[in-house]
Amino acid sequence: MDASLSMLANCEKLSLSTNCIEKIANLNGLKNLRILSLGRNNIKNLNGLEVVGDTLEELWISYNFIEKLKGIHVMKKLKILYMSNNLVKDWAEFVKLAELPCLEDLVFVGNPLEEKYSSEGSWIEEASKRVPKLKKLDGTPVIKEDEEEEN
Repeated sequence: MDASLSMLANCEKLSLSTNCIEKIANLNGLKNLRILSLGRNNIKNLNGLEVVGDTLEELWISYNFIEKLKGIHVMKKLKILYMSNNLVKDWAEFVKLAELPCLEDLVFVGNPLEEKYSSEGSWIEEASKRVPKLKKLDGTPVIKEDEEEEN
């Protein structure tokens, strides 16, 4: 991700999937970026996203090597996060997603944490308890307990 990206001031959607990218960088000129696709790269952390934290609404970052979600809280407008097939393995990291005020659609399948709890049959319940604002998890609508009682 080289410095020439900063010339794309009006860019709203940027897809850099399948590029062997190792770190997120040089996004500071992208003042209007709403959708960023970085799937199928070699990204290990979310450093570098803070400069688009006020505008980014969708982050597609599946098939990388992300284990920790440090820095995700800067994504003030993030509604959609597709981060399947990464390396997140514990709840301490997962709960950082609850700090995202607008997050409603999360794809997390293929992370060690999801695989462990899905095999026990409690993934959707446990995950939606920890990130209560979710409307959709792994493509499935999240039904809240109070909604079940109304039906």
